[in-house]
Amino acid sequence: MECNIDARGKAVRLFGGLASIIGGLSIASVAYFDVVELPYLWYASAGLLAGGSFGVFEGWSGWCVARAMGIRTPI
Repeated sequence: MECNIDARGKAVRLFGGLASIIGGLSIASVAYFDVVELPYLWYASAGLLAGGSFGVFEGWSGWCVARAMGIRTPI
């Protein structure tokens, strides 16, 4: 995988991924402690954790899947 984003794009993807992971952990704790009893909170948590992990990977490696497919991203 060749680096296809600059330092600003790496930072945006890294911080966005970390924010998603924090949000996913927050939702998981709400679901675990039954603060709100909604059955789909686990799916939301899993989606945020998976997406956030992939965002951190993109930021760390400097490789963006959208750019690799030819989509021009503004950052």
